[in-house]
Amino acid sequence: MNNLYVHFPFCRAKCAYCALYSRAGSTPEARRAYCERMAEQIAALDATSSLTTIYFGGGSPALCDLSSLFDALRVRGNDCEFTVELHPLDAQPQILEKLMIGGVNRISLGVQSMDDDVLKVMGRLHTAAEAEAAFRAVRAAGFANAGIDLIAGWPGTTTESWRTTLARAVELGLDHCSVYTLIREPKTRLDLAVRRGELALPSDDAALAQIDAARAALAEAGLVRYEISNYARPGYECRHNLAVWRGEDYVGLGDGAHGRIGLVRTASGVETSVTSEEDAVERALFSLRTREGVSLERVARLWPILAPRLPAWHETLEFFKRQGLLQDAYRLTQRGAEVCDSILAELI
Repeated sequence: MNNLYVHFPFCRAKCAYCALYSRAGSTPEARRAYCERMAEQIAALDATSSLTTIYFGGGSPALCDLSSLFDALRVRGNDCEFTVELHPLDAQPQILEKLMIGGVNRISLGVQSMDDDVLKVMGRLHTAAEAEAAFRAVRAAGFANAGIDLIAGWPGTTTESWRTTLARAVELGLDHCSVYTLIREPKTRLDLAVRRGELALPSDDAALAQIDAARAALAEAGLVRYEISNYARPGYECRHNLAVWRGEDYVGLGDGAHGRIGLVRTASGVETSVTSEEDAVERALFSLRTREGVSLERVARLWPILAPRLPAWHETLEFFKRQGLLQDAYRLTQRGAEVCDSILAELI
């Protein structure tokens, strides 16, 4: 076991676009009991000393007192990347100090937009100015590895507004930026507003134009696109997420967590099993999302069970290469990144 993900479902309020498992308005007692349960599960792991990445996601982990979890993780690898997702309103000096003392060395700040009107409709509760102040506070607290999340394709976002969001983000001096394309999830407030005609989703071309604008702006700032939705300065790629995309095992703890250990998959504490071939396919193909791409030589070496599939995969990959969606052997082009899911579906 080298990678650990812990999910914290607690939020101040449910965002309009969110379909993830989360709870708003929880009591301090409920949060305390949850952390005690997570600490017990961490303590029961085979060894925390072998961990190379830890990721606390949410929700808003900092709504909880994380001391018991930090104690359970006190013994871990010296070179362990320890990430905590942070809401801008949680970037307070006392909270940041506790995170630093607890061993956290990477912060992912959920900004989503630098447009106050957009943030309000999203239900984010913070302003653009507060997001900027939060990032500066993270830096002032001593975190040398910090980034933000943004959402492209929000209804009503103009070209100028998006450019402003990107410019204000770049001015922060980011190490990392995740840019996610908005997904209209069923039964969310966003979905309801669209069905009522209160909001209109942009066209696919308009959303892709925003992604391309983000790629260009972040590249100019020195951030390389190392995965479809993620950009980083060289050396600041999220090691936890790379481990997942490269096919490594990861433990998932918490009410909304997913995990992968051997042939066992966990989702919100429920275990299911996959076959050896299903497992190998999943691990081998995830890497297509990364800048490294899929190497059939690596697949043959690491997952011999997939040998019968390789001729067909080679033929399919060569076809997409001729279409300009792949390059070399085999990495996504800019066009390919737009249709990666379709390429993966063909391979599977």
